[in-house]
Amino acid sequence: MRCVFVNIRCKPGTSYRVAEEIALREIHSELYSTSGPFDLLLKLYVPEPEDVGHFINEHLLDIEGIERTETTLTFKAF
Repeated sequence: MRCVFVNIRCKPGTSYRVAEEIALREIHSELYSTSGPFDLLLKLYVPEPEDVGHFINEHLLDIEGIERTETTLTFKAF
């Protein structure tokens, strides 16, 4: 499994709806409301054989209210 963080900017007034839809899909490890340029921070684990971009497109980006995302890939440092 690969750990991935996704910052999510929501259309105004949709953050709670977007967070609820993510929670219902059960794809996340952790989900936070954040301050700053993004509204939500999603931590998820992508199965090894899956392409990260494809996984995010299929499981996340079809949620109504998501305006923009920024994905951070992680790598084992030690």
